[in-house]
Amino acid sequence: MIVEYIRYELKTHQPGELVEAYRLGAPHLESAPQCLGYELSHCVEEPSSLTLRILWTSTEDHLQGFRKGPHFPLFLAAIRPFIGEIAEMRHYAPTDVAWTRTEG
Repeated sequence: MIVEYIRYELKTHQPGELVEAYRLGAPHLESAPQCLGYELSHCVEEPSSLTLRILWTSTEDHLQGFRKGPHFPLFLAAIRPFIGEIAEMRHYAPTDVAWTRTEG
């Protein structure tokens, strides 16, 4: 599994517009077998900053499978207006240093 992080620094759009764009694009991610999940987070300290985390089966599956497959064009159409506001877009390999509280 590979984690892609896309960090947006919005200059010309409002955060709600990006959230709505990803709501429209989400079904196309969910339909792609290469995509294992995603999460869009909004920065509390800097409202114009949002980060999307996408889990992919592999970097190659993302770049060669998803981006060259039938789901990418419709996904891209939904988020295209925000591409110029991407501050970072990279793939990361998770390490074994992780923990999540499962009880309340």
